[in-house]
Amino acid sequence: MKAIIPVAGAGTKLRPHTYTQPKALIPIAGKTILSFIVDQLHEAGINEFIFIVGYLGEKIQDYVSQTYPHLTTHFVHQNERQGTGHAIELTKAIVGSDEVFVVLGDTVCEYDVKEVLESPHSMLGIKKVEDPRNFGVASIGEDGFIEQLVEKPAIPKSNMALVGLYKIKETEFLYQCLQHLFVSNTNVNGEYSLTDALECMVKRGAKFQSFKVKSWFDCGKKDTLLESNATLLKKSGGNTSTQHNYPNTIIIPPVSIAPGCDISNAIIGPHVAIGANTSIKHSIVRESIIGSYTNLYEVVLDNSLIGSDASVKGLSRSLNIGDNTEIDFG
Repeated sequence: MKAIIPVAGAGTKLRPHTYTQPKALIPIAGKTILSFIVDQLHEAGINEFIFIVGYLGEKIQDYVSQTYPHLTTHFVHQNERQGTGHAIELTKAIVGSDEVFVVLGDTVCEYDVKEVLESPHSMLGIKKVEDPRNFGVASIGEDGFIEQLVEKPAIPKSNMALVGLYKIKETEFLYQCLQHLFVSNTNVNGEYSLTDALECMVKRGAKFQSFKVKSWFDCGKKDTLLESNATLLKKSGGNTSTQHNYPNTIIIPPVSIAPGCDISNAIIGPHVAIGANTSIKHSIVRESIIGSYTNLYEVVLDNSLIGSDASVKGLSRSLNIGDNTEIDFG
């Protein structure tokens, strides 16, 4: 079993952060989005990973090489953004006839990974949503097997959305259907959809069993990223480095504070994740994500997302600030 993780997207909804940082490396609850995915799969027994990179791909490559030197990793470059179907097709030579588990690079979910991996069937993760028109949508039979898959339907037949988890046993069949998309020019605005390739497989007799995820954490926009950060911190209880004392500081859990932080005369929490080597003085921070090597002085932050190497001084605001930024409200 090989894992395929597409992380080539530009993450436009999380700008300005994604101008300098790949979406998959955005921090959440003390980890990166990518680490949540890789750790989950590795703990379930997967040791070989294929990362499909594009925009800022060298940062993904450096991060994976430094963080996971013990894993077998491959990097495939998707230079032209032609959709998830095109991205998966680029992995054909590495995958061969092995089974694959495809996890989209912004998909943080809670589910029984081992149960999915050990199932004798190909499986697709689903979750009921209020408005399925922006997702791949699955129509499911009474036996739990997929009857039809449609990408972003104008009139959905179901409210069961594909969450970005695909275990595929018949990989040769998958690549045949991907090739069929290219030959028949089945695309929308130049993008070839993985959902359309899977529907091709269903039409030709492939059996996909659905499985429901317990939780699906949306990391695509600032507001939903902060909500997901709070939920994950509640579940984990947070993580505060014991290497430092924080003079005259009140910590309201759950929070995650990475090593090397210099914090004094502050109130931190609840639901705050702080990156390594950040300085926070004479400040109040709640419901926020703060990057590494950032300096906060005399500020009150609520519901804020602050990048790395940023500096904020002197006023109360709700902010969305990218990396390498300096703001002085004084």
